[in-house]
Amino acid sequence: MVPAHNEERLLPACLASIDRAAGELDIPVTVTVVLDACTDTSRRVVPAHVGVLERETKSVGAARRAGFAPHLETAATADTWFATTDADSEVPRDWLVRHIESADAGSDVFVGTVRPTSWESWSPSVAAMFSERYVSEDGHHHVHGANLGVRADWYRRVGGFAERSGDEDVDLVRRLRSRGAGIDRSGRAPVLTSTRADGRADTGFAAYLYTLEVLARSVDPESDPASVTAGEANR
Repeated sequence: MVPAHNEERLLPACLASIDRAAGELDIPVTVTVVLDACTDTSRRVVPAHVGVLERETKSVGAARRAGFAPHLETAATADTWFATTDADSEVPRDWLVRHIESADAGSDVFVGTVRPTSWESWSPSVAAMFSERYVSEDGHHHVHGANLGVRADWYRRVGGFAERSGDEDVDLVRRLRSRGAGIDRSGRAPVLTSTRADGRADTGFAAYLYTLEVLARSVDPESDPASVTAGEANR
């Protein structure tokens, strides 16, 4: 499932990568895009075989929730796996394979990692600081909506995604953990994700990178400034 807000440029590559990942499985895969308050041509770039829901919530949490809602009554069992990524991301070919392997091994939740695309929107210090702080191996502490999966019965048990404008992924994993779900913090199948400055969530990846930018400038005021402002990073 993919939430999208004005993603006409990046959405096609995201959906193509999901198609490749789905082709690696011998089980049915349903792909849904939730177009949330889109004012661009995102609807036109969605292939005919992909399900589409349209909302005006301007909330990534509400969009993810809406994407899984139709399946809660008919498919919310231990045999169904919900996976989600972001429209500005591209999943690897083995993405769903790794999720299902994790489920088959007994995990209820797959919390994966990401791999940034480039650093052209940020000063050189940001890439170095990100690399120093980011754990890409198994057992990491990160949570990304761009690489997250959960067993459908567990998703329903904790009430699903909250209708939040940010940190909906962290909130869901926190509730799953508190209820005793088995969580696989995996470094396998990292998702390639955008490092654009104009993020879509107030507390999303762009906002985190902007925090690193501010920190880099405080440590080295002479460092090359990034071409972003706080307002741009939080759009």
